Amino acid sequence: MRDFVRVMKALSDPNRIAIMKMLQHKDMCVCEIQAALKIAQPTASKHLKVLEDADLVTSRKNGMWVNYKLTDGSGGPYAASLLGSLRHWLENDPRITELVEKIPTIRREDVCKK
Repeated sequence: MRDFVRVMKALSDPNRIAIMKMLQHKDMCVCEIQAALKIAQPTASKHLKVLEDADLVTSRKNGMWVNYKLTDGSGGPYAASLLGSLRHWLENDPRITELVEKIPTIRREDVCKK
């Protein structure tokens, strides 16, 4: 039951759901997610950690960036089931639609400046 609860808790936050929906369209780094959601970098990182712990997203270092993407669902049946269903959910939600339309305009080279 622990794995089930972990996945359900991971999807209990609107920002984490938004992250999942954005990652359906593009692998993203923390600063891109931060810019899209207009949240602080530590907050975005915490959300990504919760999603990683639930086996819903995975990360990979690429040069100076860490890219996040959806997992293939092999981490467990609950994550796999929800990943499959989430692809079809909330497609007409105004917030999700706005975020997905914004993705192409967010360039990591611009938002990740140090």
